[in-house]
Amino acid sequence: MTSRTAALIAAAAVAASLAACETVTPYQPLAKGTHVSGGFSDQRLDADHYRITFTGNDVTSRSTVENDLLYRAADLTVKAGYDWFETVDHHTDAKTSAYTTGFGPGYGPWGYGAFDPYWSFWGSGYGYRHGWGGPYWGSSFDTETVQRFSATAEIQMGHGPKPKSPRAFDAREVMTNLGPHLVMPK
Repeated sequence: MTSRTAALIAAAAVAASLAACETVTPYQPLAKGTHVSGGFSDQRLDADHYRITFTGNDVTSRSTVENDLLYRAADLTVKAGYDWFETVDHHTDAKTSAYTTGFGPGYGPWGYGAFDPYWSFWGSGYGYRHGWGGPYWGSSFDTETVQRFSATAEIQMGHGPKPKSPRAFDAREVMTNLGPHLVMPK
């Protein structure tokens, strides 16, 4: 086995072990130093209005982020002694990042073994290659694109029967329906 092959196998093993460690953002307060990144935060705006945000990590789907946001709205509503909530404003943002990992030996504009994505080649038995020297010389790169979702809603809480608005939710019913699908912190 060549040293290049051994380096590729070692890098793949490290990447696989890191990926195995990352899990979906649990239903938890957003705080630094938690085992898994992301979570919810909320701010009281007045007696019956809150702004709630749920931020996921790079393995948390958009639907999970939005469901956890709705669950947090229902949870706050019940804890505050209300029966229903209505979303006054709601939006979901996606932050897209691309990560490129390179394996030498390439000589790029910044020095030996540096990042040099100037040419792309397909080499049989080599896969996609990037570098200065063509498909049989230069660096090889893997690029991964990840999205992190964050959903924010402003809600109004109320007592009694829920309004007939399509943006109004019975808080206890939301908790009953979404609760079994929550990922809780370990």
